[in-house]
Order: sequence, then C-alpha cells, then structure tokens
Amino acid sequence: MNQLPENIILDIQSIQALDVVPTILDVVCRTTGMRFAAVARVTEDRWVTCAVLDQIEFGLKSGSELKLETTICHEIRQSGTAVIIDHVAEDAAFSNHHTPAMYGFQSYLSMPIHLRDGTFFGTLCAIDPEPAKLNNPATIGMFNLYADLISLHLHQLETLKLTEERLNKEEQLAVMREQFIAILGHDLRNPVGAVRNVAQLLQRGKMDEQGIKRFAGVLLNSSQRMSGLIENIMDFARGRLGSGIVLHMQEEAIEPTLNHIIEELQMIWPERTIQATIELPEKLWCDGKRIAQLFSNLLGNALSHGDPQSPIQIKAYTDQNFVLSIRNIGEPIPKERLDTLFEPFARGGSEKSEGLGLGLFISAEIARAHQGTITVHSDQQATEFTFTMPLHNVE
Repeated sequence: MNQLPENIILDIQSIQALDVVPTILDVVCRTTGMRFAAVARVTEDRWVTCAVLDQIEFGLKSGSELKLETTICHEIRQSGTAVIIDHVAEDAAFSNHHTPAMYGFQSYLSMPIHLRDGTFFGTLCAIDPEPAKLNNPATIGMFNLYADLISLHLHQLETLKLTEERLNKEEQLAVMREQFIAILGHDLRNPVGAVRNVAQLLQRGKMDEQGIKRFAGVLLNSSQRMSGLIENIMDFARGRLGSGIVLHMQEEAIEPTLNHIIEELQMIWPERTIQATIELPEKLWCDGKRIAQLFSNLLGNALSHGDPQSPIQIKAYTDQNFVLSIRNIGEPIPKERLDTLFEPFARGGSEKSEGLGLGLFISAEIARAHQGTITVHSDQQATEFTFTMPLHNVE
C-alpha cells in the first residue's frame, strides 16, 4: 500500500473506516453462495482492493492491485453499468473474454459505485470458480442497494471530516480571537494612556520648551508602538489567514535601510548604545521594506530585553549568504520557551514582555518568504538572533 498514490491510500482508508463494509461482503457471499467479494477502487489507470472477503484463496487483500486492463471493472468504469454473469462458459458475451480465462472464475457480478456528486469510485464485485444464479431482480437489487449504501457512507464520512475540520478551525480562530482581544487590549492600554496624559498636560498649558520636547518624545514613542501593533496585526492576518507574507523583490541597497532603522530606534532609546558593523555590497535582491521590518523587530527585542548598561552589537555582511545578527547581553531566554519563540503570541523574553507576541512570528515568516531562516542562541553571556538569507544574482 505504501507504493500506491496518496489519494488511493486515503480512499482505501475511507472504505476501511466504514464498519458496514465487512457486513456487506459477508451478506453478499452468504446470499449468492459466492466465495470472493470485494470493494475495489477503480481509476483511469488503477484497480486496487479496498476491502476483501476471500474464501477461495484468490490471493488479494486490502491494498492489492491488479493490472487495470485485465479486469472487467475497467469496462464497467467506461460504461457505468453493472456486469452480471451466471456461467461464463455459457455466456455469449464473456465466454471468450480474457478476464475469466486469466483469473479462473465462472460466475461474476460487479456493480458500479458512484459517489453523491456522480463521480465513479469503483465497484462492489463478487466472483467464484463455480456458476451461480445471479441474473435476477433480487440479487441485482441487493448489489445495487449495497453499492448505494457504500456511496452514502462515504459521503457521510467526507461530510463528517469537513465538519470536524471546520469545527477545529473555528475553535482555533475562537482561541486566537480571544488571545487577540486580550493581548491587544492590554498592550494598547499603555501607549493610549500615555497619549491621553500628554494631551491633558498640554491642555493645561504653562509648559516650557524642554517640557514640550520631552512630551513630544512620549507621543512619538507611543505612536510608534501603536503603529507597530497595527502593522503586526495586519501581517499576522495575511500570514496566518491569507496567502502569506507578500514580497516585492527587487535590487535594493540594504545598508542605508539598516542604518535608518538603527537611527529610528536610537531616537526612541537615546540612552542605549548600538554598535553596528555593516559591510554589504551595493545592492541585494530582496524586499527592502520587509527586511527593515524584520530588523526593526529583532533590534527592538534586543533593546527591550537587553541589559541597559551594555551595548547592542549588530553585524551585517555577505559570504555565500546575507547574514544579519543582533546580539545583546542580558537574561537568557528560558530553554522551555525557545521551541515556541517564533509562534504567534509567544512572549519569549520575559513575563514583562510588551507587544502582541507577533514580532518574532512575523520576522520568521519574512525570513521564510526570502527562503531564509532566523536562528537564536541564548545563554548567560548573550542572546543573539541571526537572520540568514541565500544570495541571488543581481544582473
């Protein structure tokens, strides 16, 4: 069965999941006196048994395959009608047919199984080396009823699978929605509160130039955080519920982009030291805006969780790949969180982590979209995130 195509294996598993099938095969044999019955999956190029009752040692079991052209089921698939043979030797149409001669049977009945959408699935068939009285309304009606019953059960099984998949998806979305609302509500509270407080102070007036600059910095910081939350929500929705992170690849000068991100975050964290060694070729083939987003997330993490008294160290260079690393000194990431660090809503640094917990997830998605990876090493000495992306030739 392992050599069969996956869709055939799934069809076999579906038939085997139907408790009614063994009973049907047993009743078919007992009622007709025939000693071999099977449900066969028949496609344009395969004949495979899904379920078998073999009392004549015919040699087939579930997953066995016969060459399609040697079977009468091949003709049934083309015509869509049943074939009933009481006695091959006395049947004008089949006395010289190659199939009975090859497989040594004298009686044969095969009823097509059509799915609810009209698609041909296969056959409910029975054979025996001895003649049998099959070509009568009762036997034909029984086979037709059982073929339709198998079709109905397959339809119900598929409907159940789809229902379970929808239910699982709805449950995941419900959990995700609850997490979204809870975390977003918590994380927006601080920047919104800061904006409200600054607005109230500005309304009172009586503020010198230094105070205005200080509160302008608070507003800038708060707006940056809210903007980041919104951007992460949008990217999460695209990446998780849509078609994934979308890239606009082109030749880009990445060094100025990285320097701009450093300057931008340095304005928000003026007291922090950021040391950068950037040695890059003039242009790389990538989506510069997405690389900037990835870098901003990683550098923001380092600034948030790193030791305030120690510098953040950044390296960007190319060998066979484009490599970007951000290293900070501080408390190591707990080992139990490393495995889920890049999952949505994971807050890897500490319990005090701010943000939706989407930054690293989105960064990993951006890396994956560039056919790259993000790795992390964290111990008592330092924590270092490294983004590696294969180089593409720039013509």
